[in-house]
Formats: sequence, structure tokens, C-alpha cells
Amino acid sequence: MATIAPPQRPQVRREPTSYEALKAHFAAHPEERPQHPHKWDVSRSDIYFNDTWQPIFAEMRAAGPLHYIPESPFGPYWAVVGHKAIQHIEALPETFSSSWEYGGITILERLSEEEAAAANIDTRELPMFIAMDRPQHTGQRRTVAPKFTPTAITDMEAEIRARTGELLDSLPRGEVFDWVDTVSIELTTGMLAILFGFPWEDRRLLTFWSDWSGDTELATVRELDELRWSVLQEMAAYFQSLWIERTMDKEPGNDLISMMLHSEAMNQMRPEEFMGNLVLLIVGGNDTTRNTMSGIIHALDKFPDQRKLFEEQPELIPNAVQECLRYQTPLAHMRRTCTEDTEVFGQTIKKGEKVVLWYLSANRDEEVFDNPDKLDITRENARRHLAFGYGIHRCVGARLAELQLKVLLEEMHKRRMRVHVAGDVERVRANFVHGFRKLEVEITTF
Repeated sequence: MATIAPPQRPQVRREPTSYEALKAHFAAHPEERPQHPHKWDVSRSDIYFNDTWQPIFAEMRAAGPLHYIPESPFGPYWAVVGHKAIQHIEALPETFSSSWEYGGITILERLSEEEAAAANIDTRELPMFIAMDRPQHTGQRRTVAPKFTPTAITDMEAEIRARTGELLDSLPRGEVFDWVDTVSIELTTGMLAILFGFPWEDRRLLTFWSDWSGDTELATVRELDELRWSVLQEMAAYFQSLWIERTMDKEPGNDLISMMLHSEAMNQMRPEEFMGNLVLLIVGGNDTTRNTMSGIIHALDKFPDQRKLFEEQPELIPNAVQECLRYQTPLAHMRRTCTEDTEVFGQTIKKGEKVVLWYLSANRDEEVFDNPDKLDITRENARRHLAFGYGIHRCVGARLAELQLKVLLEEMHKRRMRVHVAGDVERVRANFVHGFRKLEVEITTF
């Protein structure tokens, strides 16, 4: 009997990065930079790039938990900035929908049928389970959830610890290097490759795709949005070849693709839905952990008293992880769409209005966290952070992220490793993903 040959991997581009493409575009067309006339329009990416967002959100919180922003490059929206108000809205998923059919989970405007037809493109929907309401959300989330149970996470710990230790042992001493590229990206893409059963030699593609998917500003530039879409289609084609390979496996594997393949809720997905869920799992598993791994190093360097505590009291590490997640907040916002006129904290939100939940602001809310702009690894209520969201859409991979961060700190401590910021620090220029593009450091010992 003839054996069926496994599918060929499709050709995919590996450059330019989304960052390079955006930078080049705005250098050539400075007049096209998005305009933000409203003083509280926190969708502007420069405040995250320059790390000047804190006083703006503090002023907004002082004036109330939510504010209507009538104009922005992403259309009008409600900016929800208070911790309590965000929890309240997240607890009402029927009233405040995450569905891609209303616009999904980021601040981006949904292309109307008319606009899409005028531009001769489709409406570019990316259905994914985080951007669904019940009951579809429940079935698809349930498919991948077994990969993230306490037992499954415990099973992965030894491998995570071995890989983390190996990487730390290979780091250069007495010279400056980029922590983001050498440590944060390497550890998170390696973890994703294991979760997906993804070809190890191509793992950096996961970072490339993650950046093209997660950069909301690309969508404000028509030709870059075209490029973004073709990059995502290449990603889907590559994963399609893995999907076909997995259908040939005699025994179903326990990687995420095999789990989707053998799930009633997911094995009949349309191509857009397959692509959407890949984007979700790649950005969710990549940007968040990667940016917190960099954020931890930057914060411990900025607050040497806390670094000293970490070095002297390693038992604080589990709480330090929670505090670093609060302090960094790797995804700045999530978006909902109101499905019926409703009142929230004295404000009327009308049906169809866009509601943007600024987790970044909630995690600095003075009503919940004392001295919120300070890193405090002994903070008793650090766990109240909303870095993973809240309610039915709380991050499915939160435990895995926490484990990766805990292991990184434990393995650094075991090696008495102290990391100093020793060169360029460059932040991500975006209003969705919140993190570091470059963090030049040097290692010493304590």
C-alpha cells in the first residue's frame, strides 16, 4: 500500500518585521501618523513608546472610572480606566460582547461591508475563541484548556526548568547583550514550539507572526494592512501543512494542533477561524510572557531595593511574579462592544458603542494598590492585578505564564545572577501589546 507523503512546507517570508515596515512607512510619510486631538485619547502609541502614560491615566482615574472619547484614529470609544469598573464590565459578557461579529477584542475599527467592497477586499474577520461569546466560546476554549490544567502545567515544569537553566548558563558574562532577543524571545518561542509541536528550526517564525498580528497600528495604514493580511495567510498555510501532517498520525498527539483536530468544537473551523485561533494562541503565548520576562528585569533594575529583597528572600518569588505582572501589564487593553443601552457607574453606554478596558490603568489604580507606580514584591494584594483579564475570558494560559516567570526568577537566583540595564532600552510602539523591543543588559553576580 502506498504511503502518503507529508505535505511540503509552504514558502513564507521572514522579513521585514512589522516594526521595520511601520518605521519605514512613517519615515516616508510622516503626515500619515495618526492624529490624537483629545487629551485623554490613550490609543496614541507614543505614550507607551516613551513610557509617559502613567500621569494621563492617573488624571483620568481621578476624574472618574470611565470616559467617552469622541474622536480617535480608531473612532469614538469609552475608555474604562478604573479597576472596579473593568471587573464590573467583564462580569457582564452578554451586555459587553467580545464577539468578532461586533468588532472583537482590540480597539481597531471593524471594516464595514461597504468600506471593504469599495477597497475591493473582504472584511478581514479573525474569529477566535477569545473573540466569541457563549456558547461558541465555551466549546472552543474547552478544547485547548486541558493543555493548561494544573496537572498539565506540572508535567511541563521539568522541561521548562531545564531549558531555562541551559539558556541562562549560555549567556555572555562581562559584555552587553539584548535580553529581549537572547532570553525573552528565545524562552517564549521555545515554549510555543513545544505547545504546538512546531518545527524547532523555524520557531522564530512564531515571533515574526506574533508581531505582525499584535501590532494594532499596522491596521491604520492601508498597504501595511494588506501586507499584514498576506503574512497571516502564509502563517495559516504553514499551520495547515502541520494540520495535514497530524491527520496522518496513528495516535493523536497532545499538542495544541492535534487537540484542535480531534475536537468537535474546533475540527470544522472555517479557514478564518483556524487563523484567528492561531493568532490568539501565538500572541497570547508569546507577547505576554515575553514582555513580562523583559519587564521583570527592567523593574528590578529600576527598584534596587526590590532586587535586594529578591536576592535575600527567594521565598518571595511567587508573589514577585504577581507583582511584576501587575507592574508590567503586557497587554494594555481589551475591547468589548455594548449590545444594549446600559448604565455603568452613572454613565449611559449605548448599544453598539466601543468599550475599551485599559488593564494598564486598572493595575495602577490607587483605590486598590497603595503607591501603585512602585514595584513592591511584598505587596499583599498583588494577585488582584488584571493583567490576565477577568471573568469568562480570563487568559486560559495564565498558569503557564506564571510558571515560566517563576522558573526564570528561581533559576536566576540559583545562579546568583544579577542583571543590570546597561545600554539601550526601547519600548514597543503600540497601544495593545505593552513591552520592550530592546533591553541591553550586563550580568554580574550577587
